[in-house]
Amino acid sequence: MEVFSCQAPIEAEIYKESLQEISGLDEFIQSHKKPSFRDVLFSYIDQSGATDAAIYTKAGIDRRHFSKIRSRADYTPKKNTVIALALSLKLDIDNTDELLSSAGYSLSQSDEADLVIQYFIEKQNYNIHVIDEALYRFKGKTLVGAI
Repeated sequence: MEVFSCQAPIEAEIYKESLQEISGLDEFIQSHKKPSFRDVLFSYIDQSGATDAAIYTKAGIDRRHFSKIRSRADYTPKKNTVIALALSLKLDIDNTDELLSSAGYSLSQSDEADLVIQYFIEKQNYNIHVIDEALYRFKGKTLVGAI
């Protein structure tokens, strides 16, 4: 019984410190939070002037999948889907990075497939079929088949 009585003040102090740390958490999150993937994507679509259908068709995404992206704020598509959308929007490397980051992804400098994608974006070649051919030659996989 004495063990518990000695631990109770320590646990109370730890709890008090935890509450103090948590009290600033809301402010931290609000000041550091970036727009969601969905917000970033639809901002780029609006800027492009293209229709949703034109973008998702060019990206090789079916209407139901795109509808899920549009209607569910908590939905995050796979990395290849985000890349395909970036390519269909003809985003430069910085904007592609922003779109990927908003979904929790990035293009890695140590991944050959990511380097292939980066290469074509930097060359402003957004043809998914050409990129798929290069990905298949280097890595044996494609974007379109993995969406």
